[in-house]
Amino acid sequence: MPSALMSFFSPLMTAAFVFRPSHFTAVLLCAFFASTVFGITQRSSPRAMVRYGAWCFLLFVGSVIAASWVMALIMR
Repeated sequence: MPSALMSFFSPLMTAAFVFRPSHFTAVLLCAFFASTVFGITQRSSPRAMVRYGAWCFLLFVGSVIAASWVMALIMR
């Protein structure tokens, strides 16, 4: 990489700007993007897309929370 670009991007390459989400944040991001894709590809009208995407998001997050409680109870 040329030095001019390296000096421009060097603040972005420091450890302070590294995105390290928690497990729950990663679940929320994955659920958001998957729900967006499901809503767009599975429904035809914009209103139905938003409603189906929101429903899928709630199901993703709810199932993760339910599964985490089940695992916590099994570990006891």
